[in-house]
Amino acid sequence: MTDTRQINPNGKSHAGKKALSAANAEPKALVLRARRIFMAGLLYAALLSACISLLQLTVPLYMLQVHDRVLNSQSKDTLVMLTILAVSALIVFGVLEFIRAMSFQAMGSALVRRLNLPVLSAAVEASIDQGLPKATQSLRDLTELRSFLTSSAVSAPLDAAWSPIFLAALFLMHPVYGIIGVIAVIVLVCCGVITDLMTRSLVKDANQANIEAISKIGSTLRHAEVIEAMGMLPALARRWRSLQMNAIGLLDLGGSRSRAMATIARTMRFMVQIAVLAAGTLLAMDRQITPGAMIAASILVGRLLLPFDHVVDNWRLWVQAVGNWQRIQSLLSQNLAVRQTMPTPRPHGDLVIDKLVYAAPGVDVPIIKGISFSLSPGEVLGIVGPSAAGKSTLARLLIGIVRPTAGGVFLDGNNVYLWERGSFGEIAGYLPQSVALLEGTIRDNIARMTDSEPQRVLEAARLADVHEMIGRLPLGYDTPVGDGRLTLSGGQRQRIGLARCLYNNPRLIVLDEPNANLDSVGERALMRAIEQARDDGAIVIMIAHRPTIMQVADKLLVLENGRITQFGPRTDVVASITPVNSKMGAAGA
Repeated sequence: MTDTRQINPNGKSHAGKKALSAANAEPKALVLRARRIFMAGLLYAALLSACISLLQLTVPLYMLQVHDRVLNSQSKDTLVMLTILAVSALIVFGVLEFIRAMSFQAMGSALVRRLNLPVLSAAVEASIDQGLPKATQSLRDLTELRSFLTSSAVSAPLDAAWSPIFLAALFLMHPVYGIIGVIAVIVLVCCGVITDLMTRSLVKDANQANIEAISKIGSTLRHAEVIEAMGMLPALARRWRSLQMNAIGLLDLGGSRSRAMATIARTMRFMVQIAVLAAGTLLAMDRQITPGAMIAASILVGRLLLPFDHVVDNWRLWVQAVGNWQRIQSLLSQNLAVRQTMPTPRPHGDLVIDKLVYAAPGVDVPIIKGISFSLSPGEVLGIVGPSAAGKSTLARLLIGIVRPTAGGVFLDGNNVYLWERGSFGEIAGYLPQSVALLEGTIRDNIARMTDSEPQRVLEAARLADVHEMIGRLPLGYDTPVGDGRLTLSGGQRQRIGLARCLYNNPRLIVLDEPNANLDSVGERALMRAIEQARDDGAIVIMIAHRPTIMQVADKLLVLENGRITQFGPRTDVVASITPVNSKMGAAGA
């Protein structure tokens, strides 16, 4: 009988399963779902807009009846009834307007709920594979898209789509009014098209330049100590200022053009209203219409043109929203990491590397060139080799971070790259060269940001021999770490990272230069932790330059130029390497 606690560790909720499933769904399916949400919400809002447009006839009709019927009949009862009807209609108008606003808000929230985890997952994968800091920008795009959907700009085209209602009312009053309305609409639509032609490319280039500037300054600030120590700030400030000024210049140019066209459109709207009043005066003088119709027509023309005015005024917001969506769609459509969605049970078999090849994106020469080997549970492998031999790349392939170009890495018969990441994280531990602690407490970091039992966190900390060091910190395990938090030394971060790596007794452990920042005491603790993991049946793979740590290795692998030159029991490999090193030393002497 399958142990469900292994398949679904920590009792993950159905909501968590759905979130993980959404993150691993096909990109095309995600985009189609998002479009369906948008189209369904848009159709509902369009129907509401039709009702709202009809109710906007209330005020001009009220003015028409008051001037032409009440003033002539002097009937107070008629005035009261008309007022009650008008107020009731306006109350319904307000309710429908509120419902429409809430529908857009619900649409924006649904899109965020549907896309936030997939967008974050895709952005992280893009950052890993391409070295692009996309995660922050992608989430910003999603937030800006939601803000746009909840703004007044999104409803203007829907209101404009129902402009025939107002045009029909104007034609019913007099054909002259209808002709003026049609001409005015054509002029404002032309203003919108001209605005698009004048600003679309500028806004796109400005947004791209702004994203690049923010990305570069963000990555620069992560090295604040180096910048301050070596006086690099003035030079970096000049570079960043140049990027920022370029983005600001493009934004200003696009904004000035957009504002100019919006001003022209608004001026044209006022001029049209004056033309309607002038035409209405002439028609009233000829007794072709009543004075009430003249006033009602002026109000109707204002209602007719207002949505088009808003469209021109908010055109830049529409262009930005389209850019937000295109970047999100492009990111999801890259399909960088298609993982399995079904959790995989805890493995107990061998680790097999079969004809593994990896070439970085855009590079023809592979970094890893067709290597094969295997390890059994309870074995420790040490990987050595010169710089740029591909050791760190191999470590990332072994832990399933990057996609192999050919071949694969298989643990207990399961492809580690395709492995569903939630269940894989429960059986894998990874310590990279540069250890970064996430925003949270030390306990959060060791527990991999999950709500874990304190006992399991303490076990990992003691295994990494970091429990006493944590106890001396200001708040112990509750000490906040991360950007802008408590400054820890490189050795402290590495040992906390080791505890995080060993958390939950992983079956596969990959350590990349685990002793780089450790003193002799920390190195002995690391060796004890590796021995303990080996005794528990874990497969441990470590990369290191300092030879002392290799004493705990059962096997050694020598990697040179992406190929295996030596592999076997540690004593045999060391024996074969030592004479070569001795000869090289004698020759050098």
